[in-house]
Amino acid sequence: MIENTWCPGCLNNTILTSIKNIIKGKENQFAITTGIGCHAKIYDYLDTNAVYCLHGRTLPIAMGIKLAQPNLKVLAFSGDGDIYAEGISHLMHMFRYNHDLTLVVHDNRVFALTTGQPTPTTKIGYKSKASPKGTTIAPINPIKLALSSGCKFVARCSALDPKHLQETLQAAIAHKGFSFVEVLQPCLIFSKDNMELLKNNSYKINKKLSYKEALEKAEEFDYSKDVGKIPIGIFYED
Repeated sequence: MIENTWCPGCLNNTILTSIKNIIKGKENQFAITTGIGCHAKIYDYLDTNAVYCLHGRTLPIAMGIKLAQPNLKVLAFSGDGDIYAEGISHLMHMFRYNHDLTLVVHDNRVFALTTGQPTPTTKIGYKSKASPKGTTIAPINPIKLALSSGCKFVARCSALDPKHLQETLQAAIAHKGFSFVEVLQPCLIFSKDNMELLKNNSYKINKKLSYKEALEKAEEFDYSKDVGKIPIGIFYED
């Protein structure tokens, strides 16, 4: 067993536990790819077929595996910096291609592995070594991006709700086509202030949404500010 080197209490462990529960006893039916970042250590803790990829390149490798071995269930893991910065072009086209695989984004809204630089989902005003006066660039909204790019399964989860997270991941893996699941998981070191917001402001989507309703629901949480309600669950499935 490889020693777990995530920070004690890191919410990456919640995602790991959910995936372990889902693939238990079926490990040889799955293959995973990971990018570069704290999220990528999940590779070390899962006993299944796996590939460590270059920064931002987890999706094209996952696509190649699925094309070569279509009977495998392929899971791609990425961080918000990894997929929304370096990997954004691959992500946009994967929404269009709709290959039968699942992307799980560990979104802590910072480059945590390299000491907290801002990513494309970092809120305005966030201070770091790379942005000592505070981030001034507005972040993207990945849920809106996925919906507007034609993704057929779009979901957001909270790492503070393990049961709901596992249920949503199971639904994503069962979906025929490309499924996109963003998991909000505040970093205990660099984005801990997001913890209370996620804990107090998140609520579950309790019905199947139309495309128009999904877009409206995606507007509720503004990634540029720490205000507003945060809907979690499946925004859209076609």
